[in-house]
Amino acid sequence: MQQKKIEMKKDLLFLLFVISVYSGSGQDTLSLKLQDAQEAAVRNNKEIIVATLEQESAQAKFNQTNAVFLPQINISYTAMTTNNPLNAFGFKLQQRSIAQTDFNPSLLNNPAATQNFMTKAEWNQPIINMDILYARKAANQQVDMYAFKTRRTKEYLTYEVQKAYAQLQLSHQSVGVLDETLETMKATYKATNDRFEKGFLQKSDVLQVQVQVATTETKLAEAKSNVRNVSDYLSLLMGAKSGPIYKVESMEKNQVQDIKSEVSEERADFKAMKSALSAQESMIHSNKLSYLPKLNAFANYMFNDKSAFGFGANAYLVGAQFSWNIFSGTSGHYKTVEQRLEHAKTEQQLDYKKAQSQLELNKTIRQLDDTNIALQQQELSINQATEALRILQNRFDQGLVTTMDLLHSQTLVAQQKLNQAQALFQFNTTLAYLEFLTTTSEK
Repeated sequence: MQQKKIEMKKDLLFLLFVISVYSGSGQDTLSLKLQDAQEAAVRNNKEIIVATLEQESAQAKFNQTNAVFLPQINISYTAMTTNNPLNAFGFKLQQRSIAQTDFNPSLLNNPAATQNFMTKAEWNQPIINMDILYARKAANQQVDMYAFKTRRTKEYLTYEVQKAYAQLQLSHQSVGVLDETLETMKATYKATNDRFEKGFLQKSDVLQVQVQVATTETKLAEAKSNVRNVSDYLSLLMGAKSGPIYKVESMEKNQVQDIKSEVSEERADFKAMKSALSAQESMIHSNKLSYLPKLNAFANYMFNDKSAFGFGANAYLVGAQFSWNIFSGTSGHYKTVEQRLEHAKTEQQLDYKKAQSQLELNKTIRQLDDTNIALQQQELSINQATEALRILQNRFDQGLVTTMDLLHSQTLVAQQKLNQAQALFQFNTTLAYLEFLTTTSEK
């Protein structure tokens, strides 16, 4: 009985250990650098994987157009039986087995069931098909389009990771500010409570401090939850499982390089649309050239026998076909009209996208200037608020100011520090967006 209790106790301890390890694994804290996060996103993000698959699919469609140069070869085996007079006589001709008796009118009109087993090899070789050549060219331009689309997706994910990383930096900094503020307010509460117990202050002063402490604790809990939320979002971008809390580098002001005032024509999404335009132009040419004659060669070699798996009589057929579809209704004409309208639509979309991007760039440049000014002003505000708090703290220690004055000053310092962190976040993300808008493609 005693041994059984010991074993049950061991099992319980082991179970508690497993639960604690499992619970702790979801709250692991991992160090993460921005470059590592961006590289992981480019490798594992689902959007990039989908874009890459689309590019590979376009490449596979282009490879299908190799048929314009390569022959088509087919081998078949056919077993047939008939008492149709024409087919029965034809089977015997193909088998090279016609005899004098086969010309008996009674047998010609009422043949017995006749079998034929045919093994056939067919070969078709395209020679001149100008419309398919231009369709092949369009397929190749589609490959380029998806390649640029994949590149732009990578650029966007790089920017999105940079923005999420800055958001996580801001969240960690907010936690630090609120932690510091909470400690200061707790010290104020202790001092206020000591004075209340000595009869120097009223109960309302203590309650006011308690309210501020509770409010700060609530904000701190929200900031910590935001750290977990942004960490989960970063995991999603990197294609990793959610759960870990990422410890990131401290937030600093990024250096401003040469700012471009115009959106480059070489941006990947613009080049993708240009490739789409080229593909549409090639398809228009393909449709026009479909009216031209086509020349293709063909050949077949066959065995015909009255017995299964027999290879008695053999024969071949070789030839070339010149075909010209002179008129096919109005479908070809209106297909070209439709393609031209789609081409014009894509041109308009490209022009609008360029204008919209230029407008966004101008707005972002102005926003960067505004956030830079706000950042400088925030630095001054923090210094002024900190000095005011120091003076009020000294006067509070001497009993010359009220508790509410001190609490207001402490809250103001915390708010100015949070505003500075927000302004720094806004500056860095605006700069990152500016770089995203002006990125060029080397391909």
